[in-house]
Amino acid sequence: MTSVRELLRVGPAVDLKDIDPSSTPGLPGRKITGKDSKSWAREQLALIGGQLTVKQEMLYAGAKAGDNRRLLLVLQAMDCGGKDGTVKKVAGAMNPLGLHIVSFGPPTEEEREHDFLWRIRRALPPTGLVGVFNRSQYEDVLIARVESLVPETAWRARYGQINGFERELADNGFALVKVMLHISYDEQRERLLERLTDPTKHWKYDPADVDARARWADYQGAYSDALSQCSTDHAPWYVVPANRKWYRDWAVANLVLEAFDEMRLSYPEADFDLDAERRRLEADRAPAMAP
Repeated sequence: MTSVRELLRVGPAVDLKDIDPSSTPGLPGRKITGKDSKSWAREQLALIGGQLTVKQEMLYAGAKAGDNRRLLLVLQAMDCGGKDGTVKKVAGAMNPLGLHIVSFGPPTEEEREHDFLWRIRRALPPTGLVGVFNRSQYEDVLIARVESLVPETAWRARYGQINGFERELADNGFALVKVMLHISYDEQRERLLERLTDPTKHWKYDPADVDARARWADYQGAYSDALSQCSTDHAPWYVVPANRKWYRDWAVANLVLEAFDEMRLSYPEADFDLDAERRRLEADRAPAMAP
């Protein structure tokens, strides 16, 4: 099977109009799997989840032995793009004790007093953990641009600042998996309507999301530029067609697994005498009960 990373990676000239949000790159056909794509992808996700758990444990164990590496999954999407669902399905397959999940909203008053990367640096995962960013530093070249929150000279300069920041992370043991979940205008409308129809999802509905739909083309352009400007060899961008949730989950899980594989993780060797410790335990006997 072709690497999912190779299929979904984007280069220096991205136009989201050229990527079908309902496509399923990398999925084998029914003739190969003997099942429909949806069922097959869901079964595979469960299997991949087991592999992710093992890799995550290796990462954590390595940190105990002095390995400073960590993995950071960055999720960006239009509203209703599936960031929360991806965290639940993909990150949720791993041990929560080894996860560091942060969701970024509008900057606080304190955060606005600092450089835009200040709050990002403070949220980075510790050594040995898998970090997940639900939104990220890229909000400062997306919403900040479209809603004119800063001058154009400011947001344009941020592309280079982000690239420098990510270069620094890569040089310091971070494996970066940057994913843009790509949904269509019509799919977003259906998901917003579902939030109005289902009482259990009313809390997720924000009238401002409908207002933002009026700027859809502007946001798509801002995303295309961010992807083009900031997809580098050390921190590439992957665009995951996300109209089909089951494909989205399968694809992101594969992206994370392939990043883990590239890290060539292993359990650290014991730094003590195994035979001596085994003899100590075998000779150990329960202490006599006090009279």
